[in-house]
Amino acid sequence: MSGLPLLSLVTFVPLLGGALILVLPGASNARWIALGTTIVTFALSLMVWASFDNSNPGFQLVEKLNWLGGGISYHMGVDGISMLFVVLTAGLMPFCIAASWESVEKRVAEYMIAFLVLETMMIGVFCALDLVLFYVLFEAGLIPMFLIIGIWGGKRRVYASFKFFLYTFVGSVLMLLAIMSMYWYTGTTDIVALLASPHFPPQMQIWLWLAFFASFAVKMPMWPVHTWLPDAHVEAPTAGSVILAGILLKMGGYGFLRFSLPMFPSATEFFGPMVFTMSVVAIIYTSLVALAQEDMKKLIAYSSVAHMGFVTMGIFTLTHQGVEGGIFQMLSHGVVSGALFLCVGVVYDRIHTREISAYGGLVNRMPIYAAFFLVFTLANVGLPGTSGFIGEFLTMLGAYIHNSWIAIFSATGVILSAAYALYLYRRIIFGTLVKPALMTIQDLTAREIAILAPLVVITIALGVYPQPVFNVTTPAVAKLIQDNKTSLAFDHAKKVAIIQKANAQ
Repeated sequence: MSGLPLLSLVTFVPLLGGALILVLPGASNARWIALGTTIVTFALSLMVWASFDNSNPGFQLVEKLNWLGGGISYHMGVDGISMLFVVLTAGLMPFCIAASWESVEKRVAEYMIAFLVLETMMIGVFCALDLVLFYVLFEAGLIPMFLIIGIWGGKRRVYASFKFFLYTFVGSVLMLLAIMSMYWYTGTTDIVALLASPHFPPQMQIWLWLAFFASFAVKMPMWPVHTWLPDAHVEAPTAGSVILAGILLKMGGYGFLRFSLPMFPSATEFFGPMVFTMSVVAIIYTSLVALAQEDMKKLIAYSSVAHMGFVTMGIFTLTHQGVEGGIFQMLSHGVVSGALFLCVGVVYDRIHTREISAYGGLVNRMPIYAAFFLVFTLANVGLPGTSGFIGEFLTMLGAYIHNSWIAIFSATGVILSAAYALYLYRRIIFGTLVKPALMTIQDLTAREIAILAPLVVITIALGVYPQPVFNVTTPAVAKLIQDNKTSLAFDHAKKVAIIQKANAQ
């Protein structure tokens, strides 16, 4: 390693913060140490961005050390696909800590440590350039989230935490078997080496692709393996929901981009129609389910499944517009959905219910809250001028280039998203203030404004000027698509040669 090991610092500084909380116990100390640690980590992630060369499509800031032997190493690096997810993860964590400042009253130190450990695992996933390292961090992140839901969640927290853990763990066991097969076949777990020559036999690609798909599809989650998400969201504390929607779901999409598309091109082509079908069903079906919800968190959770449908649809078009749109949609959704869950947390902390029917007419008592909530609702709908529009437009453009019928069916999801999001907003914010519990409800505090205001700025800024994101992602996406085409052509040529040889005999 040469120079400052920025990626190791941004990954493991949260663990140091967790250790410091153990040394300096106490609820107040835990809160301030956790907040300070996450701010430092975010500053380090911005240093990573500042050190990143946008014109270079390869991996940068690479760190490599011997680790487990047998070719398995501690290998870290970022490219244009992963770098912004590091910034998103580090950027959301201070908001999570601030949002938990008053709402979490029991076992505060343990709560903050769990979040800091989770931050290390999530950032590490986006930096890992070794399959074993990736898998260890990918799975280790389940433990702190399991505890966050199971200890600090709602009434059905134990059920929700076990459902979350079992769903995601079972899928990942198949991925572990695939990683072992790849190691036996190639003799390496180095992701860079595998990307440079990913020529697995087409038949082997089918099984490897399915094994990775089992893990990433549950993580996103895709229909029909999405049922763990609404339960986890409803029972998780507010900050837990922010991280679930903002970061953990994105690991599935990132996995498709990092492994499925470049390493298994023939299988990706073969299973493309299946993914498009699942994506369109997710967009339409879960939007309709969201319309029927009476719990605010469940409605937003189902909307997340629909939005992830746009992501998978865009990624698997293998068009530049679709892949970039999928990445942008994930980044935008991380900010917007996180902000929506924070907005739900604001009123839940006051009234202690998430039932939509318990609200109505909040604009009369909480005009600042109504304004903030409106911005995030419109971004969730995909209104032009907000970050939500850019990703949805590009994914549908990529889908139209690939197959116009996919775009036509997915466009119904845009209409349905407007229906459920505006329906939610109207029932909560507008109308007559008649509920006795709402007569004395207070508007946003200075702390809550400080949490939500930066997210409003980011949402509008990315919607008006998305170029800083595209400056980072465009070279890496172009390389990904070109490598996929090259590998696919190689696989097709190999098939033809085998057929010709068989005919000659």
